[in-house]
Amino acid sequence: MPPERDLFANFERMRREMDELFGDVFAGGVLGPRHRGGFSPAVDVFYEGDPPRAVVHAELAGIDPDEIGLEIEGRELVIAGHRRPADAEGRVYQQLEIDSGPFRRVIPLGADVEADQARATYRDGILRVELPLVQAASRTRRVPIETPQDQPR
Repeated sequence: MPPERDLFANFERMRREMDELFGDVFAGGVLGPRHRGGFSPAVDVFYEGDPPRAVVHAELAGIDPDEIGLEIEGRELVIAGHRRPADAEGRVYQQLEIDSGPFRRVIPLGADVEADQARATYRDGILRVELPLVQAASRTRRVPIETPQDQPR
C-alpha cells in the first residue's frame, strides 16, 4: 500500500486536472473559497410582433438600473454593469450564493436591428430590451445595361 502522503498528492493532481477540464467547479463549497469576481446574467432572446422585433430579457435582480449600460454593435447587444455586494457588517453567513461584481454579457442577435429605435425597460429585476428588426427592402431591382457610346451596334 502506498504511503498516505502519496494518496493526497494524487488527489491534488487529479483535482487540478479536473479543474482544468471542467473549470474551477471545486472552488465553491467545502474544497475551497468561492471565486467572487463577477458573474454572467441569464438571458432569454426571442422574436415577436408586427412589425417584428428582437426581445432580450436579462435577469438582473438587485442591480440599480443606473449601474447598467447597453450598447448595440452590429448584430450584438452588449449588457454591462455592476452588482454591488450586500453590506456584510455584523453578518455571519451560513451560505453565500448571490454573485456580485462587474459583468459584461454579449448577446448575438439573429438579425439586423434598428439600433436607434431600441427601447429598454427594467421591472422586477428583469431588463427587457426591444430591438426592431431592419425591414428588408424589395429584393428585386432592375439593373440597366450600359453600352459604350464608341462601339457600333
